[in-house]
Amino acid sequence: MSKVVLVTGVTRDLGSRYARMILRTPGIERVIGVDAVEPRHELDGVEFVHADIRNPMIAKVVAQASVDTVVHLSPAETPPSGYAGTSTSAKETNVIGTMQLLAACQKAPSVRSLVVRSTTAVYGASPRDPAIFEEDMEPRVPPTSGWAKDAVEVEGYVRGFARRRPDVPVTVLRFAPILGPTIESPMADYFGLMLLPTVLGYDPRLQFLHEEDALDALRVAMAAGEPGTYNIAADGILLLSQAARRLGRPVVPVPSPAIGVVSQGLRGVGSVNLSAEQIRLLTHGRVVDTTRARERLGFAPRRTTAETFEDFARGRGLRGLLDPERVGGVPDRIASLLLTRRSPDG
Repeated sequence: MSKVVLVTGVTRDLGSRYARMILRTPGIERVIGVDAVEPRHELDGVEFVHADIRNPMIAKVVAQASVDTVVHLSPAETPPSGYAGTSTSAKETNVIGTMQLLAACQKAPSVRSLVVRSTTAVYGASPRDPAIFEEDMEPRVPPTSGWAKDAVEVEGYVRGFARRRPDVPVTVLRFAPILGPTIESPMADYFGLMLLPTVLGYDPRLQFLHEEDALDALRVAMAAGEPGTYNIAADGILLLSQAARRLGRPVVPVPSPAIGVVSQGLRGVGSVNLSAEQIRLLTHGRVVDTTRARERLGFAPRRTTAETFEDFARGRGLRGLLDPERVGGVPDRIASLLLTRRSPDG
């Protein structure tokens, strides 16, 4: 087990909780949290360093502390709360920040392990996709913007680092969209809407990951030191229509050409920012295979996609305009009515 761990993105929910969690792990002497903004939560013994990983000064932090394990959690969909930046600066943090951090790790002989957060969004989302993505599959339509494209670039730089430092095990975790009672995410914001805009004619298959399982996957990956790229997602799927019914949220089907206008309207009133990547996900869906993580890392999520969504809804106190049980029974009642009408005795 490593003794000095550096965690980037420590002011985000996932980063702060992970840093505090591993500090209690036997054998860990120091946990150093790095971010460009001050933490919103108490870090309970984690040593916070106010530093922007886009700056080459991050190399001094790694070298002076003799860091042996780096857990890179800065890459994310949006800048952290309180970060005075735009989508452009978010991309700089994701991509340029990763480049600077990897350069620092390459120069530091003390570094012996690297764990990097990525996303299943690297597979894209299109009507040509396979039913299930495995880690070695290429996207049928590569991402062209946003967090998904950033993650593709980040993974490319990480592979380059792995070639230059073959002595350092590099583990990349591709997380499915994370949901839970407390964590902030674009998907959580979307499901928080009282009316859910959907793309007319589509009912995508969705796969989630519980926030506690995401933390556990990071813990297992750091302890295992098993190099490779791994899909990290809960078992099972939910159709978007099923998720809406469980929340009691009415859906508003929107023709595909108009969904961008709806997104702009929501963004304009400060409600939800539906990125182009998220719209594609809510159109075509995405499901990944997690066999490799089970067999090589020894990681299996404790909650299914359905259980993750249930805990998310319960923890947020989400209750829509309609009773979920009554809404959920509507399709069955309609089917029963149609069968009755077709019956010769009806």
